[in-house]
Amino acid sequence: MIEVALSVVLRAKPGKEEEVAEFLRSARSIVEQEEGTRAWFALKFDASTFGIFDVFPDDEARQTHLSGGVGQALAAQGADLFSVDPNIQNIDVLAYKLPGESV
Repeated sequence: MIEVALSVVLRAKPGKEEEVAEFLRSARSIVEQEEGTRAWFALKFDASTFGIFDVFPDDEARQTHLSGGVGQALAAQGADLFSVDPNIQNIDVLAYKLPGESV
């Protein structure tokens, strides 16, 4: 079951766009180790705007993810890569469709 999600919008500093894209690609290996992260997406909205969208069974799993490897890497590299602080929003999931699951 999936009850909650995160939406994170990231704005790359000029000239850092490819580094942000690579950072997001490499974050997949960290997220694959998180049992509570049910689905995770790294996104590119335009040339300098990127995002992360992920879903969790409950708030405990969401909080574990936020304090985990990707969150720590965002904090450590944020000043170098991003023009503004990441915009992180907690989301309640009303319905979803994933392979083998539905509500």
